[in-house]
Amino acid sequence: MEYEIIHLPKEKWKGTVIPLKYTTDTYYDVCVDKTENGYGIAIEKQAFLEPITYASEADDSEDKLYGDHWENAYAWGVLVNGELIAAIETDQELWSNRLRITELWVAEPYQKQGIGHALLEVAKEQARRERRRAIILETQSCNVNAVDFYEHEGFRLIGMDTCCYNNNDLERKEVRLEFGWFLEEKQQLSRDWIDIRKETESDWYNVELITQHAFWNKYQPGCVEHYLVHHLRQHEDYLPALSRVAVKDGEIIGCVMYTKSQVVDGLSTHEVITFGPLCVEPKWQGCGVGELLIKETMKLAASEGYKGVIIFGEADYYPKFGFKTCDHFNITTADGKNFAAFMGMELVEGSMQGIQGKFYESNVFSQLSKEAVEAYNENFPPLQKLQFPGQWS
Repeated sequence: MEYEIIHLPKEKWKGTVIPLKYTTDTYYDVCVDKTENGYGIAIEKQAFLEPITYASEADDSEDKLYGDHWENAYAWGVLVNGELIAAIETDQELWSNRLRITELWVAEPYQKQGIGHALLEVAKEQARRERRRAIILETQSCNVNAVDFYEHEGFRLIGMDTCCYNNNDLERKEVRLEFGWFLEEKQQLSRDWIDIRKETESDWYNVELITQHAFWNKYQPGCVEHYLVHHLRQHEDYLPALSRVAVKDGEIIGCVMYTKSQVVDGLSTHEVITFGPLCVEPKWQGCGVGELLIKETMKLAASEGYKGVIIFGEADYYPKFGFKTCDHFNITTADGKNFAAFMGMELVEGSMQGIQGKFYESNVFSQLSKEAVEAYNENFPPLQKLQFPGQWS
């Protein structure tokens, strides 16, 4: 049976009790000894004389979704006939750039069916999207099944607290253990390792597929960018002479597409260009592919005589290439606004002097109906739509 993971909105699910309960006949015995040169710590699996059962409500510490002490909590879950049978909740530990899993629970009849793994994959995706350096979580030394599960999912022990629940946690054999999962450190690709070239018709499907993968659930549940790529190729504003794909070992791993755009000041119209989508296959993100595509194609655009590039993009990414917010150029959006994600860059020093007014991107970006996108999705393997913190919708 397949289970759909959905977002659990705070306004509806705050205060929902998570009935954590487990029975175990083993535990990890934690021993901390002072030695002549420091401390000796041993954690070894041992057997209880008889099985014990733990339930959170039994000690007046009920676990609940969206607890008041979690300021940035976000939860997902699985419903069966309207009943919550599994849930995961995360909270952004902003000061350390880590993501904490605050709750993870699967009802006993639904355990060992892959639901816990699927919920953890959602948290891992959130960590990747937010560029967190790690995911951390808490479990107890007596919850051996949980420890084994987290280790199987790639988590490792990073610390402990011997008096978290009571002052005699060591004696009670219930010590708080902290586990962490760390995002993979990516190797930067040099220009010599990839081929950057024009797209061919035989590339179309793969380019759209990696675009879908790159943008899926990024700005909204699902995405439209793969359909935009398809639609863009037939549009009069598309600039195939500037657009490029990145290829490694025969596999397309990235692409960037350019369009004509305009800055209008009264009766004066100035042509500029815009790139987007710029995308990289997720497994190659963080390896510098996007940077290589941007730098190479902007050099090409400058050699072709274009004066400037204006984009809507991530405000913490593009300034490293020299992009500035458009108020530096006296350029606003079509409705007269400026904001951090609205940026421009001269392709040659001083080339945008005298260009000011209101920016108008190609109308290709406004010709993407929801119905057309959904119909086009049928050309690709199905992906689950999910809500994440920070999405536009």
